Amino acid sequence: MTQANKDIDLTFLYEIADGSNEFIIESIDMLLQQAPEMLESIETAITAGDWVAAASSAHKLKPSMGFFGMLVSQELLQDVEHLCKAGGMDPGLIREKFDRASGIINSNIPELTRLRTEKEAEL
Repeated sequence: MTQANKDIDLTFLYEIADGSNEFIIESIDMLLQQAPEMLESIETAITAGDWVAAASSAHKLKPSMGFFGMLVSQELLQDVEHLCKAGGMDPGLIREKFDRASGIINSNIPELTRLRTEKEAEL
């Protein structure tokens, strides 16, 4: 297991799914659709220096990370959000934290896709 994959802990998801593979599949589908879109939105906003939009998008993506036990990613997005809300005074630090979060999230997508396929096969 790579370091990135250690940022997934599906305990909470399984707990609230209460045995429903359909719920797990729908939840993963939602993340697989929304995460790339939100990451792109944050990327575009950071590149443009639009700190309000970057903070807003980071804020929207952050809860999903907690839902999937991606606590490192969640913390990095929280840092991005706070740094952007503070006016983007350190664009290099914002970029560094965002790139780390994005890398971890993107590295975990194959694992989530695998899990989705596995759960679908159990239906």
